[in-house]
Amino acid sequence: MDKLPFVDAHVHFYDMRHPELVYGHWQPGVPHPTLGEQIQRLAERNYLAEDYIAETRNANVTKAVHVQAAIGSPDPVTETAWLQAAADRTGFPHAIVAHADLRDPGVAAVLARHCRFPNMRGIRDFSYGDYLAAPDFHRGFALLEKYNLVASMAVTWQDMAKLRDLADAFPNVSIVVDHTGSPAERTDDYFTQWRAGMATAAACANIRWKISGLGMGDQNWTVDSIRPWVLASIETFGVDRCFFATNWPVDWLWSSYDRLVDAYRAIVADFSRDEQIALFSKNAENLYRI
Repeated sequence: MDKLPFVDAHVHFYDMRHPELVYGHWQPGVPHPTLGEQIQRLAERNYLAEDYIAETRNANVTKAVHVQAAIGSPDPVTETAWLQAAADRTGFPHAIVAHADLRDPGVAAVLARHCRFPNMRGIRDFSYGDYLAAPDFHRGFALLEKYNLVASMAVTWQDMAKLRDLADAFPNVSIVVDHTGSPAERTDDYFTQWRAGMATAAACANIRWKISGLGMGDQNWTVDSIRPWVLASIETFGVDRCFFATNWPVDWLWSSYDRLVDAYRAIVADFSRDEQIALFSKNAENLYRI
């Protein structure tokens, strides 16, 4: 199988011994809201940039985008500083998607501090309630255009109409839907609803679709089980607005790195070379300016 260069658009590094970084979902007695206690196995080791580079050496990974992992840290900029030091030391990660509470009246100062670091490229905000339509969220979201930051969003099919409205209101902000829209079921009915929601979001040119997380929580996933979700994503959003990612090392709980990346390669093996390059590297490079 031809292993084209791969830009992994969703990875997590962490140091459980760091004095200022907190990894909330991985702490004992704090089960993840959807993945349960098994995710706490990640806390049994650190996972540094060097570990990622070693684990991915056979997959032709050329670049990586780090998405915020230190949930609950007192100062989210601490993680950005730590990641920039890793990038300066190893070359990875090439882009940083950091955390900020966009509903915080003081978020502008937080964004400005994040952006002092050269690899800073985006924001992930685990907000709450009906936040996609909330005026205070919109106020903070508007700042992403000022700082040229990508919005990394955890949105399911039920809220795609609200995401469309948000994208329409801020057409100059690039929005990425994480983890293929986080499908919660693998039934035919759910697939139909998920696909309809995806089509709603795809109507907005500034929304991109990150294909990742499809094996998350499923010890028995296969190439064939994720194939419909991958192909429907590409059909709906088009090759130019989709890209692949691994969610590593979270998805290590259910897979090996090479198995997951090889699954993506197998699913799009019949695509043109230019289309494969777009999905595996070019689109992410362009979006995150790396």
